[in-house]
Amino acid sequence: MRVSGSFFPRHVERIGDCIRQEFDVSECVDHVASRQQEERLGYLSVHYLIRLKENRTRLPEYKRFATLVAEVQVRTVMQHAWAEIEHDVQYKSSVAIPQAIRRRLMTVAGLLEIADREFQSIQDADTTLREKARESVDPGQLEQVEITPDALRAYLDKRLGPDDRIADYTYEYVARILRELGFSAFRQVDDCIAGYDDDLLSRKVHGARQGQIERFELMLEAGMGEGYLNRHPWRESDWFPEMLHNHLAKMHAGGIVSKAYAPPRKHPTSLRIRQSHQPLLHLSFRRQEVSKGSVGGATLNSRGAGQAFKKDCTSIPASRRIARSVPSARSPV
Repeated sequence: MRVSGSFFPRHVERIGDCIRQEFDVSECVDHVASRQQEERLGYLSVHYLIRLKENRTRLPEYKRFATLVAEVQVRTVMQHAWAEIEHDVQYKSSVAIPQAIRRRLMTVAGLLEIADREFQSIQDADTTLREKARESVDPGQLEQVEITPDALRAYLDKRLGPDDRIADYTYEYVARILRELGFSAFRQVDDCIAGYDDDLLSRKVHGARQGQIERFELMLEAGMGEGYLNRHPWRESDWFPEMLHNHLAKMHAGGIVSKAYAPPRKHPTSLRIRQSHQPLLHLSFRRQEVSKGSVGGATLNSRGAGQAFKKDCTSIPASRRIARSVPSARSPV
């Protein structure tokens, strides 16, 4: 049996721990450790010969497997890909693999080993960032905490109380909605819902206390008012605007005043032409469809843009030229 569903090298070790815990291991061959010790590239996998433990073979449903010995091979998906291809090339060949082909296989093995390490490093970095986000939410240091599902759960658990009924994908969805609304950090979210009682909002709108996510959404509606509708991805639906207006009306009837908080939108950086040492030229543009970053076949972002335009214009008849000025380096395109 091959277990190749491990995405990260560290998972191979954890799977090995589970195997030792659940089965009697009569033999373990660690090709990963041996390759590292010999400083060689190639096949990487951990092989176990296992049998059921006595506490299982005493049970009637397992008794017939008491003498069965099975082999389990554990490796990452990268290691499995290399092993399968190398096996296919070697065993389908009627002769020994040529040295040039074997060298290329070893090169790929090295690249995949690097990929495994990088994937493990990425996962470790992601885990560290998640932990730091939770640690920042706990003391209320929200300025640099980005909108992520994990940080959202930590923030709402602290702000509104935990709710174990909510699945992970719900936090993923709400985090995506927050980004659509324009929020980029939890400091903005906290400023938006500041001053509102989630329990009071829930009872005014629904007549009873609702779950964590529903109470949070009501606080956002109160904090943003009509802006919540204008920025929400469901604003074009038939039912959503009516529902929001109904909620706001019940809030106002209960004496709750909505705000008009608007998260600051990020403005894209304007494209600017780098200033050249050459004077401004009156250039001609070909009358054709212009793609981004070029006009008439001349690239805008090169240092010699003026020369490229000038050279391009000399081949255009005077009757088809349209005089234009190159904007200065300070003016956006």
